Amino acid sequence: MLKEVNATRYLTPLREGGSLPGLVEADDLGTYVVKFTGSAQGRKALVAEIVVGELSRALGLRFPELVLVHFDPATGAHEPHQEVQDLLHASAGLNLGMDYLPGAKDFAPDTAAAFDVDPLEAGRIVWLDALTVNVDRTTHSSNLMVWPTFGIAPPHLWLIDHGAALVFHHRWDLSAPEKAYDFRRHALGRYAPDTRAADAELAPRVTERLLREVLAEVPDAWLELEAGFTTPDEVRDAYVTYLHARVRASASWLPTDFPGGEELAAEDARRAAKTRQGRPNWLKRVPDLHGKPAAEQDWSVHLG
Repeated sequence: MLKEVNATRYLTPLREGGSLPGLVEADDLGTYVVKFTGSAQGRKALVAEIVVGELSRALGLRFPELVLVHFDPATGAHEPHQEVQDLLHASAGLNLGMDYLPGAKDFAPDTAAAFDVDPLEAGRIVWLDALTVNVDRTTHSSNLMVWPTFGIAPPHLWLIDHGAALVFHHRWDLSAPEKAYDFRRHALGRYAPDTRAADAELAPRVTERLLREVLAEVPDAWLELEAGFTTPDEVRDAYVTYLHARVRASASWLPTDFPGGEELAAEDARRAAKTRQGRPNWLKRVPDLHGKPAAEQDWSVHLG
């Protein structure tokens, strides 16, 4: 079962993600990245974090330890930002913490360019993402960390942030377990992921028993009041049924043909050109600030 801890000190908000997690110290002397129940993503994001995180660890992938964090908003009374205070006050009680990896580096494109990933390891991660319908491990948002980054131990890939996975639990009646997975822009596509070998290795291990053990880690309170279900155990059964059916249908969704870097660059160029065509002239002069293909810039307006 997931360990339960009490938050003793709220350190700082982490603004890299949309859920506004916070760095928190706890009474077990650990430091955790805490995702709060009061965030805009809601409790289903925390359910996805537990299900995918614990499943990944059971399959031998690197994922930081998860804990259940009892949080008192008074712990963060010193926080000056009102939006953060509102979040903390909306999150009194049980929240989800992930072990903090000090010094870890984001697997951003510049890091990825100098980091070698074994095709089988890449295949295992892609396979897990395809199984759990994780839509948020892309070249622009990898949700992968490299750790450790100092000392003599070799660096490894660590999986984080699975709140956007399990998209089927937002519309239970509209998602088929055999549905294909859009993998074209997966963060590890450039490493020739060996998904066939990963499927042969991992699929037999994702049993109904394992899935039930993973779902047992999700607190009842995060499964209550789910539309169409009467009890938390009924919701757990639905997750188990869907994921067990999906793993048995892996032949229908297994990603195998990954586009190369040149093909993706060409797609980006076509998309940028199409976007520029649809913009009014004044907008074509606005510089891009969000890492997307740059807008056309007309500096003549500044030169007379």
